[in-house]
Amino acid sequence: MSKELVIISGKGGAGKTTLTASLACVLKDKVIVDADADAANMYLLLKPQVKHKELFKGNPKAYIDVDKCIKCDECRRLCRFDAIHINENGEYYVDELKCDSCELCKIACPVGAIEMKDVYSGEWYESETPYGIMVHAKLYPGAENSGNLVTMVKHRAKLIAEEKGIEYILVDGSPGIGCPVISTISGAYFVIAVAEPTPAGIHDLKRVKELCDSFKVKSGVVINKYDLNMQKTKEIGDFAEKEGMPVLGRIPFDTCVNRAITDLEMPYNRCEKVKKSVDYIFRNIMESL
Repeated sequence: MSKELVIISGKGGAGKTTLTASLACVLKDKVIVDADADAANMYLLLKPQVKHKELFKGNPKAYIDVDKCIKCDECRRLCRFDAIHINENGEYYVDELKCDSCELCKIACPVGAIEMKDVYSGEWYESETPYGIMVHAKLYPGAENSGNLVTMVKHRAKLIAEEKGIEYILVDGSPGIGCPVISTISGAYFVIAVAEPTPAGIHDLKRVKELCDSFKVKSGVVINKYDLNMQKTKEIGDFAEKEGMPVLGRIPFDTCVNRAITDLEMPYNRCEKVKKSVDYIFRNIMESL
């Protein structure tokens, strides 16, 4: 059975996608997953060639049949998301961006004028990259990422890994601790949390550790840009030691990373300091497994 290695962070911009892409250069036997469909950007570095594409069906949204509607106002009165409105012709309609798919309006409608309709909110892909097979997704503007989408791309990656006998699934997760992240670490074999040496970085790392513990998933931490604040770096190390969370490695701040990403190049292949750090981190990950 394949082992899921998941890279997450407590906030966006901590460096998890850059770390995931760099690990993809080192880890040979893997399927790559970009589970951060809200801000999917790993394709910029991996340059995938799409081989298969499908629409992603999100949560169904309420739809009001104006021919059946008796304008009793019950649906609008009960909707706690302010998703139901009246247009200039006096007809009731649903704002899809506000609808939370709770179906309360459908249940409350006395004449059955409301139904739930499927809505396609994005696309998912199977692609080939210079570093292996990649499963990724992209949401349409305004669409919201969900645990269902993350579960779907991870499931597809598992099927590919089983079919081809691939040992690892390398997952770039969403930031934070919300539903997409919960789905990302569910079933994970090992979680790598990326933290920055700032007060917010330490706070976010604590939340990530609590989340991993609640799912009984082993985790380690990588400190990115560690040399910008050595005091906070030490605080992260002290917290990790106290919690039994191995510090897998530290990555220095290097403007070479910015230049490489601007040029759509892999920092691992261009920046010697990053390459040295990632190689060290990779060895520690393998030992932790």
